[in-house]
Amino acid sequence: MITLTFPDGAKREVEAGQSAGQVAASIAKSLEKKAVAAIVNGVLVDLADPINADATLQIVTRDDERALELIRHDAAHVLAEAVQELHPGTQVTIGPVIENGFYYDFFRNEPFSQADFAPIEKKMREIIQRDKPFTKSVKTREEAKAFFEKRGEAFKVELVDSIPGNEDIKFYDQGGWVDMCRGPHMNSTGKIGTAFKLMKVAGAYWRGDSTKPMLTRIYGTAWANDKDLQNYVTALEEAEKRDHRKLGREMDLFHFQEEGPGVVFWHAKGWTMFQQLIAYMRRRLSKLDYQEVNAPQLLDKSLWETSGHWEWYREGMFAATSAGEHTEDEQVFALKPMNCPGHVQLFKHGLRSYRELPMRLAEFGLVHRYEPSGALHGLMRVRGFTQDDAHIFCTPEQMADECLKINDLILSTYKDFGFEQIVVKLSTRPEKRVGTDADWDRAEDIMQKVLVQIAEASGGKIKTAINPGEGAFYGPKFEYVLRDAIGRDWQCGTTQVDFNLPERFGAFYIGADGEKHVPVMIHRAICGSMERFLGILIENFAGHFPLWMAPLQVMVAPITSEADEYAVEVRGLLRAAGLRADADLRNEKINYKVREHSLAKVPVILAVGKREMEEKTVSVRRLGSQDQKVASLADTLAALVKEATPPDLR
Repeated sequence: MITLTFPDGAKREVEAGQSAGQVAASIAKSLEKKAVAAIVNGVLVDLADPINADATLQIVTRDDERALELIRHDAAHVLAEAVQELHPGTQVTIGPVIENGFYYDFFRNEPFSQADFAPIEKKMREIIQRDKPFTKSVKTREEAKAFFEKRGEAFKVELVDSIPGNEDIKFYDQGGWVDMCRGPHMNSTGKIGTAFKLMKVAGAYWRGDSTKPMLTRIYGTAWANDKDLQNYVTALEEAEKRDHRKLGREMDLFHFQEEGPGVVFWHAKGWTMFQQLIAYMRRRLSKLDYQEVNAPQLLDKSLWETSGHWEWYREGMFAATSAGEHTEDEQVFALKPMNCPGHVQLFKHGLRSYRELPMRLAEFGLVHRYEPSGALHGLMRVRGFTQDDAHIFCTPEQMADECLKINDLILSTYKDFGFEQIVVKLSTRPEKRVGTDADWDRAEDIMQKVLVQIAEASGGKIKTAINPGEGAFYGPKFEYVLRDAIGRDWQCGTTQVDFNLPERFGAFYIGADGEKHVPVMIHRAICGSMERFLGILIENFAGHFPLWMAPLQVMVAPITSEADEYAVEVRGLLRAAGLRADADLRNEKINYKVREHSLAKVPVILAVGKREMEEKTVSVRRLGSQDQKVASLADTLAALVKEATPPDLR
């Protein structure tokens, strides 16, 4: 007999070799019907797996959150079966679970398209309705290869060869259709349900290698119920409307082109927004004793070798040499992927005293990082971007207080932009790292205490969490994750404690004891990538920006040509008051002008005609509203100036 321990602490003795499914049946028939998998000693397993020794046991039912990944995993298998039933000769490759769904890669002479989705989904529902059990078996390497060779599945044969020799080669049969898989699976296809949808197709090279065959990847999503599926689809539709690339075109903010992959071509309006963001951050920093500096973009690789980036981050860096045939030296340079080594050089320039600490150096530094072309995504994932970077050099005793000051700055900045749902995560030491365990212990201990203080100071409004093993290679860090208007999470700000980089560069200050001491270096970013943060803002506001942020704040639109002179006068007064304003003097109907500027997301349109000219009034129309309000020009001007004042200046 063996002893099983359940989550509530209850124990039960059963015969060795019984499965979790049999145990569930012995507890209650209702539990047997609901069960789809089990967790034995913390590991998710098939219900049919035998339990041969004392263990902890949890029965996973379909309505358990942990079953969602199984639903998606099983849906991927059913997708593959449906495709091969409908299109014999198609080869299957791999089909993993991903965030919010799954995909499966297929090899076929004629690629699939979205036009194929309806019959495939219909066939998937048929397979699910058959409710066939998932049955596991184990084959030898030779048996597995022979199985796939007989079926003409060349990609699966190659996968067998890539499985480590100490791993079992598992197969799952779902009513006659068989796939190789590590598992686990739910107990039958019927448990998947019908809350799934095929979403899109894409090309994907076999094993990510461009020298190998191109496959068709079919993406799908699956949920526990129809309500969750509909909520997800609705959220996607809303996200599509808010796509910053679409809005960027409509608002004439920026573009990308092939000759500059991953770098932004800023248009005048987009650059205005970018500079407004920079100006806001500059004002915030100037009040907090930050010194703005600028370090070179191009530095000899020896500096990056000293910092450790050449060893730890080289694949993400752009190297550069002279383009000429003959060079005076053989130096290899790198475009900086981050600002920190340059800031250490600035700290080292001159003898530093403990009386100067903390020293806060800030830079809006242009950095370059290599991102694979397939990963590039508008402003969200680029190769050249601006970091609102700062490095605080301080004593160990000042570290905790500096982290709290940074936290206050980050949270208040996010609040000014309308973000109040924030999670602060502490990312701890990764497997590959520099520095001693003692330094890591000290840093993590301080940051754990700071994390508690952050949560307490917010009165529970700020959520906190731990990210094990996700720290930078040189130190632990806080990650700030904000939630946008449609519930998406974005990781933006960071605070990273570093005991290593100053020491590697020989940076020191003279302490009160007259001796040399290595400073603690705190890496800090609020927006992170300014480009990405602006992309997040575009999507969060759906282009309907607060007046202080809008690239063009007011458009004056004369109703008739008789009012053109007055429109120019109004524009001049608006500009003199510091507002970003223009006048549309085209010979077009007012409804056409209003519609066009509304599509361009201009927050305020002031319509003026002969009557407004005579009475020194304006007809005010707000973006998103059909209502118009006639008000005096003086009152309107005063109200707009007040509204357009950035939050840090109010």
